[in-house]
Amino acid sequence: MFARSFRGAPAALTTAALMLLLAAPGSAATPPAGKTKPAVAPSSATAKAAVRKPKAKQRGKRVASTPVAPIDAAPRSETAERIIAWVAAARDNGKLPYAVIDKPAATLYLFAANGDFLGQAPVLLGIGVGDDSSPGVGAKNLDDIGPAERTTPAGRFVSKFGRAFGKQRVLWVDYSNAVALHAVTSLHKNEHRVERLLSPTPDDNRISFGCINVGARFYNGKLRPLFEKKGGVVYITPDVKPLDEVFPRVRLLPYLAANNAASTGAAH
Repeated sequence: MFARSFRGAPAALTTAALMLLLAAPGSAATPPAGKTKPAVAPSSATAKAAVRKPKAKQRGKRVASTPVAPIDAAPRSETAERIIAWVAAARDNGKLPYAVIDKPAATLYLFAANGDFLGQAPVLLGIGVGDDSSPGVGAKNLDDIGPAERTTPAGRFVSKFGRAFGKQRVLWVDYSNAVALHAVTSLHKNEHRVERLLSPTPDDNRISFGCINVGARFYNGKLRPLFEKKGGVVYITPDVKPLDEVFPRVRLLPYLAANNAASTGAAH
């Protein structure tokens, strides 16, 4: 059996990777600690593990690392605003940190367990527009996944770090469907992933097989340290489904807000 690859390792890695190693890790089924899952040989577009470091020198000159965050961020969508408000009011995350991924804005919003906002960053998402993973897509070879199947699923996912193809550690969002969140890679040059993250609009941020790519600086500096110990909750807004269908309890937001306000008033 070949090791499970998250949906997105580039095709250029496939042959070499298979010769070198045979190894193996939502809503959410999360992988047991220290265990791996069988996998699919990687091929095309969404490698989500680590960013290749640039060569230290080139013709006698030092090469600067590529920045991974644009100056301007897309405004939050209404659905993201409602989810953020609902999670805070319902304390749905429990004692875990959480992230809200706003698909319309192609942006990730990061929060501590107590609800403190820690920052935001652009993300790359599945090229297919849709809110569900196709049945069995996590077990397919990436070359066999059609464009319409390359979706980033919407929903609430209890997420933890685990091993992926090549023994890389990634944040498994939907492990059963091989959807992970990891740092962007630019190994597949014609995809221009870093450039897509740097662009001023979310219009070109659909490129992966379903995995979520974020800039390396944000991933390594903020997200990974926050989620690495106990994991966290990832909320992903829908593309086409009504928000209330994906998150039914969001309907309770007005009542939760009123109840919290009343409780606060009584405490004072």
